[in-house]
Amino acid sequence: MTTPNRIILDKYLRHNKKFPHIWCPGCGIGIVLAALLRAIDRTGWTKDEIVLVSGIGCSSRAPVYVDFNTLHTAHGRALPFATGIKAARPPLKVIVFTGDGDCAAIGGNHLIHACRRNIDITTVVVNNYIYGMTGGQQSPTTPEGMKATTATRGVIDQPFHIAELAASAGATFAARSTTYHAKELESFILKGLEHKGFSLVEAISQAPVCFGRRNGMGDPVEMVKREKELAIPISKTAGMTFEEKKDKIVTGIIEEREAQEWTDLYAGVKKTAGEE
Repeated sequence: MTTPNRIILDKYLRHNKKFPHIWCPGCGIGIVLAALLRAIDRTGWTKDEIVLVSGIGCSSRAPVYVDFNTLHTAHGRALPFATGIKAARPPLKVIVFTGDGDCAAIGGNHLIHACRRNIDITTVVVNNYIYGMTGGQQSPTTPEGMKATTATRGVIDQPFHIAELAASAGATFAARSTTYHAKELESFILKGLEHKGFSLVEAISQAPVCFGRRNGMGDPVEMVKREKELAIPISKTAGMTFEEKKDKIVTGIIEEREAQEWTDLYAGVKKTAGEE
């Protein structure tokens, strides 16, 4: 039987200490965090086994609210900290909770190298296309033509597609879903948690105040409905051109394969060094 959402949230949130949260009304970060907590609950892991790491930004506030081992680090540096934790204590279940700015801008170099190493870390990226905490600046994922405080006439840059970027850099599991498809998102996060190697799950999310309002997208409900309308399963994209796909949200598992994991390889190096 499925455990009610409220029971799961009460189990894992520091609701008597750290609330109210900082997120704007209608923000999707809470939906993504709830999906992560439900997925964690399904693994059967204990709280003491889990380390949740974040950097700086709206989504990176999440570890403050949960009852795990948590680390709130510097801007863009969640993955280096997480890598150090996993290297020092391989049995720990290390999870990074980050956003598109924290992960793909100042943290972009760390992202591609974490993918390249295939270290056993699960990264959940809340992609709301904007820097929300600092006032609505464009991020590396802001779609072309959309407005931001640093692009008042519309963004002219091509956006990153984070899940595909991770896969091309070496991540052995990469997937994308949206806050509208919360149960699918939960299932992808669970797959990522149980995957041996570097896994990344990108969650497309609404930011009604800093992104939606500036771009005339309506209220939070309308923004979530827009996710539904733009979403297209990857299985239906065969034969589509780049132009046909570029304004869509391609959902599904982008990459899933097996490869040697970094901490296992490192353990072999230490063993060999000890025998010499």
